[in-house]
Amino acid sequence: MDIEQAILKQIRRLPPDQQREVLDFAAFLDHHRSTPPAYRGVKGLWADLPPVPAAAEIDAARRAAWRPPA
Repeated sequence: MDIEQAILKQIRRLPPDQQREVLDFAAFLDHHRSTPPAYRGVKGLWADLPPVPAAAEIDAARRAAWRPPA
């Protein structure tokens, strides 16, 4: 018995709702096999983010946040 026949034998034992789950899972596997993830490189991971604030801006924000109340 080859793998395809073994799979069919097992699937035929399942109720229809579980057969649908098997079909959905097979479609999921097929989709991920046929569409490899796009590699954007290290810099490309952050390309759509805004620029990072400068150290002076961060220090000013900290001083303003931790300034004692007047």
